[in-house]
Amino acid sequence: MKSYKSLSKELTLLLGASKVVTDKEILGAYSRDETSDLSAMPDILVRAGSADDVSRTLRFCYEHSIPVLPRGAGTGVTGGAVPVAGGVVLSLEKMNRIIEIDKENMVAVVEPGAVTRHIQDAAKAEGLMYPPDPASLESCSIGGNVAENAGGPSAVKYGTTKDYVLGLEFVLPDGSIIATGGKIVKNATGYNLAGILIGSEGTLAVITKIYLRLIPAPLLTCDMLIPFPSITEAINAVYSILSHRIVPATIEFMEQGAIDLAAQFLNKEIPYPEAGAHLLVRIHGGSEGDIYADIEKIGALPDVDADKIIIAQSPVQQERLWKARRCIREAIQAVSPVFLAEDCVVPRSKIPEFLVELKKYFESKSLRSVMFGHAGDGNVHIDVLKGDMDYDLWKGGLPELKRQIYQRAIALGGTITGEHGIGFIRKEYLPMALSREEIELLKRIKKAFDPKGLLNPGKIFE
Repeated sequence: MKSYKSLSKELTLLLGASKVVTDKEILGAYSRDETSDLSAMPDILVRAGSADDVSRTLRFCYEHSIPVLPRGAGTGVTGGAVPVAGGVVLSLEKMNRIIEIDKENMVAVVEPGAVTRHIQDAAKAEGLMYPPDPASLESCSIGGNVAENAGGPSAVKYGTTKDYVLGLEFVLPDGSIIATGGKIVKNATGYNLAGILIGSEGTLAVITKIYLRLIPAPLLTCDMLIPFPSITEAINAVYSILSHRIVPATIEFMEQGAIDLAAQFLNKEIPYPEAGAHLLVRIHGGSEGDIYADIEKIGALPDVDADKIIIAQSPVQQERLWKARRCIREAIQAVSPVFLAEDCVVPRSKIPEFLVELKKYFESKSLRSVMFGHAGDGNVHIDVLKGDMDYDLWKGGLPELKRQIYQRAIALGGTITGEHGIGFIRKEYLPMALSREEIELLKRIKKAFDPKGLLNPGKIFE
């Protein structure tokens, strides 16, 4: 194989000097994503500006058997955008256009580098809504959302990214450009190629255009904060809410550890800091009557103390109410830059059992944990902080710590990740969640798309 210095010169002739980078300082920024304590340097950076750039880059790398890592905004937390095999980082950050908001067909046509919040804002300006709302929506790119099948708080009512992708344009590792789906709602023509690519974590193809389904925007939004003595009572209330035919846009929870950390980080009083758990409930409605009817139903539920409900309707009030929930990840990093971030899923009714037993286990190991997440769909974020622990001791204990978390989730009928994906840091644990037959089938799909194994190598599989 030629040296990367020689290969970078050839790529520069192929794509142009402005798109190929070998400067070590710049490459350093592409050596990591938001995963704690993980980095690896790429050899070359390509900043693609079009599907043709992507195609030519992939064809060149295919001919020279060079590993390629597709990258969006780098907001993932499982090492999916870390170039552990070196090679070329193919950045799609420049392909960030919102090509069209088709109001008549309620479809957005976007490039993979478009920021999710910008897509939401563009849809909202036309009276429409793109519901998926990952925590990093202010900075994450839609291509990364598709590659990870990103979720978010609104999944309880509206679903996840997979429920809004109508079509894709993508490039195979050999440079072939393929388009599937489009501005159509139904499509039974052949295999669902878009469905295979959603959640494939950049290991099968590089997405260059996305068709997104939009829905009518809700006329009114109301947020509620409800405190509870314990996480068990909070989750019991979730069941009561849903069983009374109330389907909130979001039902988020924070347990005591998360409440304490958020209050400490914000350095000011937050509502009910002494509570064992908070529920944050967002209701969408077509009229004030609809909103207030749901509020009254929730206030009358047996596990809810109606006198303690805080209601926010204006944008300013809503921002204040959500500030504690939204600052948790930043608060964790301020206290412990190195931490374990997990996002297991269990049946909703099993959340209390899962969290209470895990909390006891962490305490037995003198570990501080912070738990929060999406009570409406059972997706639980479990963050364990290294704090002042010796680094080697921390690193040595991580494999068993992960196994304990995953075993408990699986035993309760759940699985090891709900929205962050497998990436690099969970690949050795995949056999805990999937059978040997399932994994072999996934590997055959990988081989069909990427026969040389060049696309995002070292991810998902051992």
